[in-house]
Amino acid sequence: MKYKRILLKLSGEALMGTRQYGIDPDRLSEYAQDIKTIVDKGVEVAIVIGGGNIFRGVSGASKGMDRVQGDHMGMLATVINGLALQSALENAGIPTRLQSAIQINEVAEPFIRRRAMRHLEKGRVVIFGGGTGNPYFTTDSAAVLRAIEIEADVILKGTRVDGIYNVDPEKDSKAIKFDNISFDEVLKKGLKVMDTTAFTLSQENELPIIVFDMNKPGNLLKVVSGENIGTEVNC
Repeated sequence: MKYKRILLKLSGEALMGTRQYGIDPDRLSEYAQDIKTIVDKGVEVAIVIGGGNIFRGVSGASKGMDRVQGDHMGMLATVINGLALQSALENAGIPTRLQSAIQINEVAEPFIRRRAMRHLEKGRVVIFGGGTGNPYFTTDSAAVLRAIEIEADVILKGTRVDGIYNVDPEKDSKAIKFDNISFDEVLKKGLKVMDTTAFTLSQENELPIIVFDMNKPGNLLKVVSGENIGTEVNC
C-alpha cells in the first residue's frame, strides 16, 4: 500500500444513494465493504463525514435561521451519519470508534488526539463526528484539521465525480480532467476542491489531497495502492 494512514472525507449527500434525502443502507454497506478491503491490508483509516443529507447550516441560515444554531444542527447531523456508518462497518466485521467534537458521551467518545491515534494503531477505524465543534467551519475544514492532528499521509475526498475538472463535468461534456495539479494551480484557475479555509490549511501543511469517485466499487483500494485514480493535489 502506498499510504499507511489515511483520512477519508465523505459528504453527507453521498449516503443518500438514489434517494432525495436521508441514508441509503445499501450505499452504506457498499462503502463499508470498500473500507474493509483496505483495513484488511493494514491501512489505518480515519473518516470525516458531512451532514448535508440531513441538515446544512448555511441553507438554514439563508432561510432566516440563526447561523450558529443551524451549524450546531449540522454538527449533530454528522454524528447521526457517523453512527450509521459505524453500524455498517461493524456489520462488516471492522472494529470502529466514533469520536465527537461536541460532547455526546452516551453515543460517542470525546475527540482526544492521542486516543484516536491509539485506536488507529490497533487497527480500528475512527470516525470523527461533530465537525470541528465550532460554527462557521465546514466538515472539509474538520477533515483537514483531523488529518493533520493524526498525522495522516493523505486526505482522500470521495465524491461522485472521478476527479477535478476545469469546469463542472456534469454540466459540460467537454470538461478536461486533471490527473495531477499543484495547490497554486488550483488557486490560480479558481477550481473548487474544498472551501478556502480547508484548502489553505492543507497547503500550508503540505498535506496532499486526492479527489476520486467513491461510488465506483474498488476505487478506494486502487487509490490507496497508488494507482492513478482521480486527481491528486500536491505541492
